Amino acid sequence: MSLVPWCDGRDGMYGWIWRHLPGNALLKALISIVLVLATVYVLFQYVFPWAEPLLPFNDVTVDNQ
Repeated sequence: MSLVPWCDGRDGMYGWIWRHLPGNALLKALISIVLVLATVYVLFQYVFPWAEPLLPFNDVTVDNQ
């Protein structure tokens, strides 16, 4: 039985990432911030521009009156 009620041994993806990062808690936090920033950068620079033509943002249904 766990001391923490929400911790049943399944801490999910973020717990897995945290356990596999090297260093102490401060270094893990810094690496996590860098990983998040790198992910956001890749999304905004490459993924979103690639996906924009595929999304129906210009298909408006309101007539100009």
